[in-house]
Amino acid sequence: MNERIIELEDIAANDFFGPHNRNMDQVKKHFPKVKVVTRGNKVRIYGEPALLDDFEKRFGELVKYFHRYNKLDDNSIERLLSDDKVKSATGGSDEVLVHGVSGRLIKAISVNQRKMVEEIRRNDMIFAVGPAGTGKTYTAVALAVRALKDKQVRRIVLTRPAVESGENLGFLPGDLKEKLDPYMQPLYDALRDMIPYERLQAYLEKGVIQIAPLAFMRGRTLDSAFVILDEAQNTTHNQMKMFLTRMGKHAKFIITGDPGQIDLPRRQVSGLKESLLALKGIKGIGVVHLDEQDVIRHKLVKKIIDAYTSIETD
Repeated sequence: MNERIIELEDIAANDFFGPHNRNMDQVKKHFPKVKVVTRGNKVRIYGEPALLDDFEKRFGELVKYFHRYNKLDDNSIERLLSDDKVKSATGGSDEVLVHGVSGRLIKAISVNQRKMVEEIRRNDMIFAVGPAGTGKTYTAVALAVRALKDKQVRRIVLTRPAVESGENLGFLPGDLKEKLDPYMQPLYDALRDMIPYERLQAYLEKGVIQIAPLAFMRGRTLDSAFVILDEAQNTTHNQMKMFLTRMGKHAKFIITGDPGQIDLPRRQVSGLKESLLALKGIKGIGVVHLDEQDVIRHKLVKKIIDAYTSIETD
């Protein structure tokens, strides 16, 4: 009898197999001529080669489904295993970018957020610029998580300059990580919405997801990675040039920022503003401008942005 081993990667086996192996019991009913044995994160299958080929193909659809939706239930198993054509579990509309924690649907809501989705499909690098609350970072992280789940990239790298309004790292208590974590909090918040806690922790520990200040990017070549530079308006000329030249093969880069919230010292040119001018018209680089119409926070945020815009343009 032929034997094959299927190993579940980046999946909590207990969640995939279900309570008391319920999900796998249902799977076995669809393959009465295949012996299926589960142990740890491995599935051993025994039978004729043609039957094992069919099992692996259909079982792979269940794995794709779980990666994308973070769950597996009776209905999804029945639908995926009963479909003779074995339709891809990852097909469908691009409107839903990620099925997040507790079944939360992460979508590109506004016109320009949807434009970000279109631009990153056509280009390997895009700039997404606009005021606070327009979903620049959140949409970028969702695109990165989707690419990781769909195995388009092997890792996600999230970075931002450690510069904030009038604050200095030296005045914060704790070691380097404790000093830097508050600056990275918006990135952690987005990830927690999209990836279950245990899997997120595993990704962080294994380096599948890396969150680091911009200074730590120097000297690296980022291959097969989805990389996001957040708060790019606070980069200098040298920092931006250094970051953009980290791009390796099979990589996607998204640079987000708000040119209206620059916290650099006076007379220091923003690397974001400079790069938008210098790179204009280069094929393979897209630019999306978000505005107050894209604001998805409290309704007062749009009014606040409008009010400040009118003052700053007077």
